[in-house]
Amino acid sequence: MNPVIILWAHPRSMSTAIERVMRERGDFDCLHEPFLHYYYLERSGKGLPLFDSEQGHPISYAATRDLILQRASRSPVFAKDMSYYVMPEILDDADFCHRVRHCFLIRNPMLSIMSYYRLDPDVTRDEIGIEAQWRQYDGLVQMGIDNSLVLEAEAVQADTAAAMRCFWGALGLDYREQALSWDLDSTPADWQYVRGWHRGVVGSSGIRQPVVNLEQAGARFETLCADTPRLREFLQHHQPYYERLRTHSLGNGDGARKI
Repeated sequence: MNPVIILWAHPRSMSTAIERVMRERGDFDCLHEPFLHYYYLERSGKGLPLFDSEQGHPISYAATRDLILQRASRSPVFAKDMSYYVMPEILDDADFCHRVRHCFLIRNPMLSIMSYYRLDPDVTRDEIGIEAQWRQYDGLVQMGIDNSLVLEAEAVQADTAAAMRCFWGALGLDYREQALSWDLDSTPADWQYVRGWHRGVVGSSGIRQPVVNLEQAGARFETLCADTPRLREFLQHHQPYYERLRTHSLGNGDGARKI
């Protein structure tokens, strides 16, 4: 049976860059946010800026799940998606949950909130996405699925080779150095309908080192909050869920998912 690995992310967490690395491995059929159409075209009622729906893509939960499983009948599958697209209904789909190897990607929520707000000033609290990640992670544990992985974006930025070696090792995959870089102007075709969200990774040839000064970023965040107080509420709401997930991250000596 071919593996199905899904990276459950929150927006602006560097998930597209991780997906690009997985594409460069060359041994997975990769899907880009297959449940996005379901969430924004059928479920949420809110529009998503810079999104042009992909003709023929399924828009129901069941049809999207079946698409993933059909692809997995032919080859190993890697997908990156957002927990808030599928929570809580995915936890009612025990067969699918047990079929998938679940991974979670997290990033400092202050940074991800600011990044999201720049692209969509109408962002909602649910779209920040970290609470949904924690509830999915915890729900999987309650189902007896105790091998989920948590990867921190900052660790990947700080030392991409070491972080991906650790991540791949935990998944039972070999290390592939060539996957850590790619050619410019080689954007995957199935990114086109959301290309505006991924200008950073589209314009790069690998994962970049962090350039953010957190003190300066904090000052910018406070300036944003002066005009948009709900952003501070978003951070206060999601920070505890982020911290819970961090305790399980790869390489965390206190985590439950040590290698």
